Amino acid sequence: MKILHTADWHIGKKLDLYSRLDEQRLVLAEICDIADRESVDAVVVAGDLFDNFNPSAEATELLYSTLHRLSDQGRRAVIAIAGNHDSPERIQVPDALARVCGIIFVGYPNTQIPQFTTQGGIAVTKTEPGFFELMLPACTFPLRVVHTPYANEQRLKTYLGSDKEEEALRTDLQHHWDTIGSTHLDANGFNLLVTHLYVMKEGGEAPEEPEDERPILHIGGAQAVYTHNFPSQVHYIALGHLHRFQTVDSQPAPCVYASSPLAYSFSEADQQKYVVILDAEMGQLKEYRKLPLLSGKRLKRAKFYQIDEACAWLEANQDALIELTIFSDSYLEASDKKRMTDAHTGIIQIIPQIKNIDTPDDSSTIDLSLSMDQLFEAYFKSKNKGQVPSEGLMEVFKEVLGAQED
Repeated sequence: MKILHTADWHIGKKLDLYSRLDEQRLVLAEICDIADRESVDAVVVAGDLFDNFNPSAEATELLYSTLHRLSDQGRRAVIAIAGNHDSPERIQVPDALARVCGIIFVGYPNTQIPQFTTQGGIAVTKTEPGFFELMLPACTFPLRVVHTPYANEQRLKTYLGSDKEEEALRTDLQHHWDTIGSTHLDANGFNLLVTHLYVMKEGGEAPEEPEDERPILHIGGAQAVYTHNFPSQVHYIALGHLHRFQTVDSQPAPCVYASSPLAYSFSEADQQKYVVILDAEMGQLKEYRKLPLLSGKRLKRAKFYQIDEACAWLEANQDALIELTIFSDSYLEASDKKRMTDAHTGIIQIIPQIKNIDTPDDSSTIDLSLSMDQLFEAYFKSKNKGQVPSEGLMEVFKEVLGAQED
C-alpha cells in the first residue's frame, strides 16, 4: 500500500496583497502528478485546505478539482480533514457527493463516516466517531484511519464529553485514541492517525510556528499534544499545522509534519517544501520518504546598506518574492524605492531601518513660535526615532498646507 501525505494547502492565501492562486494551481497539479507517478492508493490532506472560513469561488473550485483529480475517478481514496483555518461545516458540506469519488471530508472530531462503496472499488467497511476502515482496490489488507480534525476548546470538550480544564483534556484525548486503538487497530492492517494539532515530544524543543500562522488554540489551552499521547498501535501519524517538514518523534510511530506546498510567510524564506510517500505493509510501515515540490516561487529575505547593491541582487533573483530591509542614515527616498521596484516586480515589502539616529528626549518641549514647516519636522522626528523627513515629504506637506490655506 502506498499513501501520499500532504497538508496546509491554504488555498486562497495571499502574501500581503500578492495572490498565490496561480502558484497554488501549479503546485497542486504537481502533487497530482506525483500521486499518479508513484501509483499511490490513498492521499491524506492533514488540514488547512483553505486559508479562511469563507474562501472565494476560485479557491473552492481549485480544491474540488484537485481532490477529484487525486481520486482518479473513485479508484484512489482521498481523506481531507479540517484545520484551524477551515470552517468544519464548509469542509463537510460536499461529503455525500464526494464519497461517490472516494473523497472523504472530515470537519469535526466526532464525525462518523457512513459505510459506502464506490464503483472504483473503495469501501468503508467499519466506522465509528473518530475512526473508519477502508478497503482499497489494489490492496489485500485494510487501511485504518483515526481522524482528529482541529477543534476549539469548547468543541473538544463536547466531543470528549469532558468538563475538565486544560491539560486534563489532553489526557481525555489520549484515552479516546487508546480506546479506538484497542478496539480496531491490530496487526492485520495498516493503522494511520491523521490530525491537525500542535504536537511535540515531551521535554523536547517546541516546534516553531510560521510567524503569520493564526495562533492555534492548543488542546484545552495546554501547550501541545505530546507524542506519547498517541496510541501504541498506530504505524504512522500524519500531522498538519506546521509548515516546515519535520519528524517530531519516531515513537510510538513516525510523527511527521509534511510541510505546506508553498512558503506562505517570510519566516519560511528559502525553505524547501515536500510531500511524503509512505510505503506500507500489513502491520508495519516499511519506509516513508519526502519528495521535494518544485513549483511556485521561493521567498527570499535580504538586507542592504547600499541601493546599488540591492538593485543588483534584485536583478539576480527575478523568480522569487522578496522582503528587503534597507539600512540608511535618513528617510528612504521615493526615488530609491522606485529604483528597487523597477528592478523587481515581486517585492512584497521594503523595510527601512534608520541607523545612527539618536532617540529624541521625550521630555523636550516644542517651541510653538516655530514656523509650520519647522513644527512638522519636529513632530515627524518625535514619531520616527529622530529621523528627518525627506525633501519629497516636505514638499507634499507644503502642498497640503497651501491647499488648506486656499
